[in-house]
Parts: sequence; C-alpha cells; structure tokens
Amino acid sequence: MSRPVSGSLVLAVELDSIGDTRPLWEAWLASARGVLAIDPASFPADRAEAASVLDSAGVGNWRVLLERFVEDHAPAYLRRDAPTSAALRALSASGVRIGVFTDAPEELARTALAQLGATRRVTEIETGAGALERLLDRLGIDAQIVRTRSDLLSRA
Repeated sequence: MSRPVSGSLVLAVELDSIGDTRPLWEAWLASARGVLAIDPASFPADRAEAASVLDSAGVGNWRVLLERFVEDHAPAYLRRDAPTSAALRALSASGVRIGVFTDAPEELARTALAQLGATRRVTEIETGAGALERLLDRLGIDAQIVRTRSDLLSRA
C-alpha cells in the first residue's frame, strides 16, 4: 500500500518512550496466572505474540480482564513525566502530528496514554502485531520514528 505524502512534521512514537508500560503488562500476566491458568514465564516477550497465544488458547475474556486490571493499576505503574509531557505539549502546539505505536494490546495502550496525559496530543494509535507499519501507512511517508524518551525530548 502506498503511503500518503505529509506536509508538516509527523512523528511515529513508540508508546514506551512516553511511559514504560512493560511492568504493568508483566504485573497483569502474574495476576492472571491463577485466573486464566497461564504461566507468564512461558509467554513471548513480544506482547503481540503473547496476545496471539492467549487468543489461540481460547482464553476468551482475557482482554476484559486486562482492561480492568490496567484501569485499576495504571496509577501505580505509570506516572506523568514533566519533561515528556512538556515535549508532547510543545510538539502538538507547533502542529506536529503525533501517532503512537506499540506491541501491547489496545486495552493496555489506550489506558496508558490516558494515565500519562497524552491522549489529546496523539492523533493516531496502532497496537499489536505490525503496529508500526500500519501507523506509517496512516501517517505518511514523511513520518519520523521515535523509539526513545531522549529522542522524543530532543524533537521538542
């Protein structure tokens, strides 16, 4: 699929450069051990692959359980970072289009963005397997990829 051409600065930002969501994911896996009869140690590190394992194992309501857990526990795991918030605010105010991508399930990603105060600064979000590629298709050929907090801060 060809990508649309963009006229202004466009960033494809990895979610974990805004706030590290991996500890929250790992806490959910640990808590789900008893409820879903899963072994977190056996899951792939890539969260999109782990989600695929859960889907194929027939663990039907795991996404609902994840969403509830994340909503309850995000404040303990995710804290707004003043420099990161300021960078997102400055970029957004200057007309930069910001998209976010992550291998995490959507239920975790959307709640994390809200907890980090980034929802209104983000115009697009893609989650799971192939998230970056899908986001780049939506953002355009000029999108610059940001994978670290320091890279994000340097662009503000």
